[in-house]
Amino acid sequence: MSNFRELIRTKRLYCDGGTGTVLQGMGLPTGTPPEMWNIEHPEKIEELHNLYFDAGCNIVVSNTFGINREKYENYAELIESGIRCAKNAAKGRDCAFVAFDMGPTGRLLKPLGDLDFEEAVSIFAANVRVAARCGVDLIFVETMNDSYETKAAVLAAKENCDLPIFVTNVYDESGKLMTGASPEAMISMLESMGVDALGMNCSLGPDMMLPLIERFTENASVPIIVNPNAGLPVVEDGKTAYNINGDQFAAYMKKMAEMGACILGGCCGTTPEYMKKMIEATKAVEYKIPELKKGTVVSSYTHAVEIGKAPILIGERINPTGKKKLKEALRENNMTYLLNEAIRQEEAGVHILDVNTGLPEIDEAEMLKAATEAIQAVTAIPLQLDSNDPKALEGAMRIYNGKPLVNSVNGKAESMESIFPLVKKYGGAVIALTIDEEGIPITAEGRRDVAKRIMEKAAEYGIDKKDIIVDPLALAVSSDSMGALVTMEAIRLIKELGLCTSLGVSNISFGLPNREKINSTFFAQSLECGLDCAIMNPFATGMMDVYYTHRVLHNMDTACAEYIEYANATEPTQAEAPKSEDAADLHRAVVKGIKEQSVFAARVLLETEKPLDIINEKIIPALNEIGIAFEEKRAYLPQLLMSAEAASAAFEEIKVKMPDSGGETRGDVILATVKGDIHDIGKNIVKVLLESYGFNVFDLGRDVSSEAVLEKVKETGCRFVGLSALMTTTVPAMAETIGLLHREYPDTKIVVGGAVLNQEYADMINADFYAADAMETVHLAEKYYK
Repeated sequence: MSNFRELIRTKRLYCDGGTGTVLQGMGLPTGTPPEMWNIEHPEKIEELHNLYFDAGCNIVVSNTFGINREKYENYAELIESGIRCAKNAAKGRDCAFVAFDMGPTGRLLKPLGDLDFEEAVSIFAANVRVAARCGVDLIFVETMNDSYETKAAVLAAKENCDLPIFVTNVYDESGKLMTGASPEAMISMLESMGVDALGMNCSLGPDMMLPLIERFTENASVPIIVNPNAGLPVVEDGKTAYNINGDQFAAYMKKMAEMGACILGGCCGTTPEYMKKMIEATKAVEYKIPELKKGTVVSSYTHAVEIGKAPILIGERINPTGKKKLKEALRENNMTYLLNEAIRQEEAGVHILDVNTGLPEIDEAEMLKAATEAIQAVTAIPLQLDSNDPKALEGAMRIYNGKPLVNSVNGKAESMESIFPLVKKYGGAVIALTIDEEGIPITAEGRRDVAKRIMEKAAEYGIDKKDIIVDPLALAVSSDSMGALVTMEAIRLIKELGLCTSLGVSNISFGLPNREKINSTFFAQSLECGLDCAIMNPFATGMMDVYYTHRVLHNMDTACAEYIEYANATEPTQAEAPKSEDAADLHRAVVKGIKEQSVFAARVLLETEKPLDIINEKIIPALNEIGIAFEEKRAYLPQLLMSAEAASAAFEEIKVKMPDSGGETRGDVILATVKGDIHDIGKNIVKVLLESYGFNVFDLGRDVSSEAVLEKVKETGCRFVGLSALMTTTVPAMAETIGLLHREYPDTKIVVGGAVLNQEYADMINADFYAADAMETVHLAEKYYK
C-alpha cells in the first residue's frame, strides 16, 4: 500500500457520497438496514458504487458502516458481500480504490457507558481482519463522535493489518465531538498514532464546516478529508431532503479545496450528481498537502496543549515520593484520594498532570492503568504517564484517551529499545532524561550530547524530534554546588537543537531548609534559559508567583488579565491535601463526578439532615451547576455523565432512609431509538441524566417499532416520549412513530433528538419538542411535570 500512501500526497482523490439516501431512492424500505442489501440485493449495491465511480470518484466505501459482530451473527458474510460489491465495481478502472467502511459500535465506552475499551478494540479488530482478508485498499474509520472509540478503532486497524488508515469524526456547530474533543485534540492523537489522513464528515453541511477547515490546516500534517452532508435535513413530500443543492455544494467544496482540504467527498444527502459537480468544480484547484507542523503537542479527550510557546505547568502531587498520605492511598486502593489530588491541581491551574503509582509493594502496572482510567474520567487536562516500568507504561498508554506525555526514556540502549516502540504504536510525546550507560554527564555539553543521541535514535523509529522533550536533570545544589548552573546551561544548549525541555524543579533544593525559596528562584532562572515545562507543586505560592509574573514580563498575558485574577484571588492555594470536611461535601463530589465520595458524603449528611433536604439542597443544585457549565461549553459530556453517576449513587444511598412513597418519582419518560436504527448512545445518555434528576425511565432500547412505543404508552399511561435517530434512513420511522402516537393519544408530548435532526426538521415531522442535547431533554421533562 506504499503506492496509495504516496498517491494521496501527490494527487487529490475523491471519496463517494451518501449511501442510505441513494439506496432509498433505489427502493430500500424504511427501517431496513442498508447493509442487509449486501446479501439480499448485491446488484443494487454494486450499482451504487458504479454510479460513484462513473461520477469521477476514486474511493468508494464498502456498504459496511453498521456491521459488527455485536449486531449480526453473520457479520463476516455481510462484510465479505459488501466488499465484493465494491471490488466488482472497481474492477478494470484506473485509480479506483475500495475502502472498508467502519462506523461506530453505537455504544458508549466505559466509564460513561457499558463497553470496555478492550472489547471495543476486539469488535473492530474482528471487522478489520475480515476486510483485510478480502483485499480492500484501506480502512476508513468514519462518523466517530467519541475520541476514545476512535482510538479503539484505529488501534484495532493497526494491530490487524498494515493498510492505510483514514479517519473522519463528527463535529457539532461548536467545533466539538459529542464527548468534547476539539479538532486540535483529534489531530494530535490521530497523527501520533500514525493515521494516513484525517478530517470530518456528517452532521454539518459544507457551509458550517468552513470555519473548521482553518483549524485543520493550521494543525494537521497529513492530508485532510472533508465529507460534509448536503446541508440541513428537510422533509419534502414525506421524504428526507437537504437544503444545499449540488451546485451550491460544489461551490463550497471548491472553497474548501482552496483553503487546504485534500480528499473531498460527501455524506448524508449527497449523490453521484453532487460528486460529479464537486469534482468538476475542484479539479483545477492546486493540490497542496499540509506542511509538517513543528509544534510539540499532547492532548486529553477535550483539548490539546502545545509545549514551547509558553511555560507549561505539570502537577507533581500524584507521585508517592515523599508523600505519606498518597502512599497510604495507593496501598489501600483509595482512588478517591487520587481523584481529589487531580481535581485540585487542575483547579490550581496546571496544564498537565503527572501520574506516578510506583510503590514496590503494589502491582504498579495495574495501579497505573486504574489510576489513568479514573483520573481521565474526572479531569479534562492531559496526563503525564510516569513510570520506570515499560509494562506499566504500555498498559496506561493503551487505554489513555488522547496523546499522553510519557515519562520517560533515557539514553541507555535498553531504555530506548523498550520505550520508543510504545510511543510509535500508541502515540505520545516522551520525556528524555539525559542519562546513559555512563551515568549523568557532569557538563552541560555532555547532557546535550545525550539528548542529541536520543533524538537521533527516536528518528530511527519514525518519531519526530517535536515529540522529544528533554529533561537535563536538576541535581541538588546541597551536594553539587555547580548543579543549577550546569542544568541551566544544558537547557540553553538543548534548545539550540530545536528540542523542548522539562525539569523536576524541586529536585534542586533537596536537603535544604525552606525549599520553596530555592525552588522558585531556580524556576525563574530556568525559565529565562528557555525551560518549557516544570514538574512542580501548584500549591507552592512562590512557584505560582514566578509563573504568573514571568508570563506578564514576557508579553504572554494579554492586558495582564491572568496575573490580575491570580493576584486578586481571595484564598491563596496553600493546602497540601484535601481538607477533612471535603470528604463530606456532597455538592462538590457530584459536580466533580467522584462517585465513592458522593456516597460517603450522603451517609454523613443523613446523620443530621432529612433525605429530601439533601436531594433538594445538595444533589439537584449540584446537577444544575454542572448542567449549566455543560450548556455554556465550560464542561463536556464525560464530566456531565460522571456527575450524573455520582448523583445517582448518592440518591440510592439516600433512598434507603426515605419513607415509602409508593414509588413516587418526578415523572415517567419513555425513551426509544427508532426502528432500523441501532445507534443508541444519545438515548442512553438522556436516560442516565433523567434518572439522576429523579425521573423514572422506560427504556425500550434500539430498533424499536412505532407499535412497540404505542404499546408502552398504552401500558404505562406515560405521555412524555423521547425518540432518537442517528441515521438519515431511519428518520421516516421517527415521523411514522410520531404520527401514530399523536393519532392514538393526542395528549402525548414527543421530544426528538439525534445527529441528523434540527429544530426545523423536528417541526416538519410534527414533534412537539426538539432537544439539541441531553440536558435540554431534562429541562423539557422538568417543564412538562412542573
